[in-house]
Amino acid sequence: MTTPRRPDVRGLMPLVLLAGLAACAPRAPELPEPGLAPRFPDFIFPAAPAELGTPAAQERHNAGWLWLQAGDLRAAERSFNASLKASPDFYPAQAGLGYVELADNDHEDAAERFALAVRANPRYVPALVGQGDALLALGDREDALASFEAAVAANPDLSALRSRIEVLRFRGLQEDVAEARKAAEAGRLDEARTAYRRALLASPQSPFLLRELASVERRAGDVSAALQHAEQAVELEPADARSLVVLAELYDDQEDFTRAVETYEAALAIESDPAIAERVDRLRERLRLAALPEEFQQIPFSPAVTRAQLASLFGVHLEDLFARASRPEAVVITDTRNNWASTWILQVAQAGVMEVYANHTFQPAATVRRADLARAASRVLGLIAAADPGLGARWRNPDRRFPDVSRGHLVYPAASVAVEAGVMQPLEGGTFGLARPVTGAEAVAAVKKLQELAASAAR
Repeated sequence: MTTPRRPDVRGLMPLVLLAGLAACAPRAPELPEPGLAPRFPDFIFPAAPAELGTPAAQERHNAGWLWLQAGDLRAAERSFNASLKASPDFYPAQAGLGYVELADNDHEDAAERFALAVRANPRYVPALVGQGDALLALGDREDALASFEAAVAANPDLSALRSRIEVLRFRGLQEDVAEARKAAEAGRLDEARTAYRRALLASPQSPFLLRELASVERRAGDVSAALQHAEQAVELEPADARSLVVLAELYDDQEDFTRAVETYEAALAIESDPAIAERVDRLRERLRLAALPEEFQQIPFSPAVTRAQLASLFGVHLEDLFARASRPEAVVITDTRNNWASTWILQVAQAGVMEVYANHTFQPAATVRRADLARAASRVLGLIAAADPGLGARWRNPDRRFPDVSRGHLVYPAASVAVEAGVMQPLEGGTFGLARPVTGAEAVAAVKKLQELAASAAR
């Protein structure tokens, strides 16, 4: 019997091996139909460095982008995930998945995917731009701008993105300023400050932002910060009258009247404003009064004013009136040469407002009684009436009744005129109190009223 021959399989082995290898090798990824218009032309292709990942990772990554642009987000997602499976460190696929989420309006997941790619390569432009888009959609304008700016820093040729950054800054600035002003008007000062500071991040050299922030900080009581920002605003734009006024107001608040006047005057030199001019006049007056002797400064707190103090009040506040009313003849006074109020004493004596006694003394330390103040006030009222007879008619021929001062009393006419003009007030029960000492507060109030009447007559 013939023994059957065994087949020679040696020639088949290479074919078997090739078939096995073919079965194990990854198949080429399916691709969308060619020639389709891209659905997301503004997305930046996350190109991968040649040396990064395996060929399979590169191939599936490219396929994922084609599917994304074809509009098949699920196929794109599968391809990008396959790329990461082939090469877990292949960060361009993370960016690809970020764009898939962006196309699907899942901005939170998109931001996370782009962040993974940026973490792997902080200068990876496609991920930086995509991250900016996702953050912007989430309302995080500041971080979005930071991401866009990082992309431009990595690739200065991105002119379109650079223009977009400028537009975003401008729009963001407008929104922040509108929000800040609205909050300030509503009294939400902390909210307003936050919005202004956010706007300054986009435009740190903006004088008007610094000025408005300073105004809000002033209202909030943060004087140090307000001064800093107001000074910066003036330094950046010295010809801006509004910034100068804000700075002057801050100096005024701190009672730095000299600098306040200088700054207000600088603002007035640029733009006239009657209200500011009036404020400057008041501050000049305060500076003038602050430079007066200590004895003058203590008058408002004095329980009983002296003749020297009353003369100084008249002389300081009614100087112009007395200058016009001074008589040419010399006045001899023997006891005021070294007195702190000697200049004002001579002035009121020459104007005939306060008398010099027959022995040529003024007696500057003597206490002023209400009868003395009434006589002096009535003489000042006579000077005012001479300048404006119509005004003087208001207190001419008064018919006041005082229980303690008869009509025939020598001081009655002066007391009646002083009360009728509003310079002095009756006491308890309508009495006048001729012998009662005049307090500093009473003297200041009387002279202030006389000053107002004199100013009215001068207009």
